[in-house]
Amino acid sequence: MATFLKRGSTWVLAVILISSFSIMFSVAREESPIMDELAHIPAAYSYLKYQDYRLNPEHPPIVKIIAAAPLLFLNLNFPVNSTAWLNNVNGQWGVGNLFIYYSGNNADQLIDWVRVGPILLTLLLILVTYLWAKELVGEWWALLPALLVGLSPTVLAHGHYVTTDIGAALGVLIALYAYSKYVSSPSRKTFIWAGLAFGVAQLLKFSAVVLTPVLIILAIFYYLTVPQRGMRLRSLGKGLLGTIGVFVIGFLLVYPFYFFTTLNYPIAKQQSDTSYLLGSFAGGPTPAGKICKPVRCIGDLDIWMAGNPVTRPYAEYLLGVLMVGQRSAGSNTIYFLGEVRQSGGPMYFPTVYALKEPIPVIIITGLASLLGILGIIRAIRKKHPTFPEYLGTNFAEFSMLGFIVFYGAYSVLSPLNIGLRHLMPLFPLIYILATVGIKKWTKGNFLKLQVKFGLMALLVIWFIAETAAAYPYYLSYFNEFVGRANGWKYVTDSNYDWGQDLKRLADFVKQNNIPKIAVDYFGGGDVPYYLGDRAVVWQSSKGNPNESGIGWIAISVNTLQGDRAKLAPGSPPRSPEDEYQWLPNAYEPYARAGTSIFIYKL
Repeated sequence: MATFLKRGSTWVLAVILISSFSIMFSVAREESPIMDELAHIPAAYSYLKYQDYRLNPEHPPIVKIIAAAPLLFLNLNFPVNSTAWLNNVNGQWGVGNLFIYYSGNNADQLIDWVRVGPILLTLLLILVTYLWAKELVGEWWALLPALLVGLSPTVLAHGHYVTTDIGAALGVLIALYAYSKYVSSPSRKTFIWAGLAFGVAQLLKFSAVVLTPVLIILAIFYYLTVPQRGMRLRSLGKGLLGTIGVFVIGFLLVYPFYFFTTLNYPIAKQQSDTSYLLGSFAGGPTPAGKICKPVRCIGDLDIWMAGNPVTRPYAEYLLGVLMVGQRSAGSNTIYFLGEVRQSGGPMYFPTVYALKEPIPVIIITGLASLLGILGIIRAIRKKHPTFPEYLGTNFAEFSMLGFIVFYGAYSVLSPLNIGLRHLMPLFPLIYILATVGIKKWTKGNFLKLQVKFGLMALLVIWFIAETAAAYPYYLSYFNEFVGRANGWKYVTDSNYDWGQDLKRLADFVKQNNIPKIAVDYFGGGDVPYYLGDRAVVWQSSKGNPNESGIGWIAISVNTLQGDRAKLAPGSPPRSPEDEYQWLPNAYEPYARAGTSIFIYKL
């Protein structure tokens, strides 16, 4: 028994990791490439094979490099002589389509291999979640946040794609973990690790840039609460200097990665591409003889840096940051709550979170939040512990909470609303903090303890059963508030339909011996590649395919909602011929391929 208690948590963690891996690996082999993989995959291979960063500069390199590593063992053809590669500026979509489907490569084999790297990063995310939680709540309680991450439908959905969303969650987690260790136990070792972790976060996803103001705010709070009188300002200055040092180490780490991946990127093309991509940034280029506006100065500096052999690795990094900032400041057309809108607004992320997060997890985190608020109220009334005392012993929890508040507010206020995946950096932090609160709550007499543990056991079993029941359609998962099959009625895009079901459509066509089918598809798959001459690429403006002798049509629900749903006030008008008006029962398909492609027998 003693041996089991000592090693049992390790075995349970192993089961969580193996289960998560098995699910993701299995689903990855069933699904066609999603939209963003069409851009990320060719970029990944070109970075590693050719050391050229001309594709997909708006995302940093580490996830893509890790994803592309297995591809070096395959004998692949890459379209280096295509116009999309040689002449286009960031011709990621064209190169991706050629590389995956039309260069003589086995697309399914390529996709299977390239998705292994993201799956391994997801397992690392689970492991780091467990390790940090173990320090705060012990090895057995740490299994709860590890389980919530490892079997989260959102994590399982995105954990096997070649995108940077899992990288964002991992980068934020390790950066906050290392920084909290440095602040709580300052030493040369923890200082260096904090800097390296911060740098890795920047190389995983550009949204990790928000760590910079968050760490500064955390430092101000911490070092201004030093108990020694007369030492606060001196301590703050020293703490901020150390935090800046963390940033310096991190950005020094950025350089060699971008140096390697821009090594064979022709410097003249890099500067030309940078100038083009920043053409509209902050009002456009500064006229000759004029002084640049403050924000535009950054863009002009980046263009100059791109033409300098020494600074051009940093120029490529800065280009990505500026492109992400420019995109985040703009709006995007989405389908949300029955309307096609130009922006989701502040209710977008709270609504999508409430509909896509499993209900037992909402109960667990909600209960922990309520308990935390009550604990704060009691502490204020008793005036114990004081804020300095709390911060001195709970800086890790405070750093998690600080990031959740800052990043959550940033996301809610951002007009760029394209999926719950953008909140994934918060998931491990929320689960760890919830576990801290639940553990404190489970104290009491024997009877109360049994009731509390019984409730938690039921919630965990419910969560596991919910995840199992959703297999293999995790991208389109919605909780019981709306039902797993009905999420498309509320929101689409990467919350429901990202193009993952094209292979399943091909299977349906084959199994039903359909000679010809019209297809209006949204995603990263290629319709002719998967369906051959049985498919005709279609759209609403072509009219009813039945008039051309084609008795079937398949439409991605993301496209369908964008074409047919009511336009929100102020939206640009839509041409009637693009609205599938000739398909009167558009929301009552004959069948579905997976969950996201509606199939009609005309």
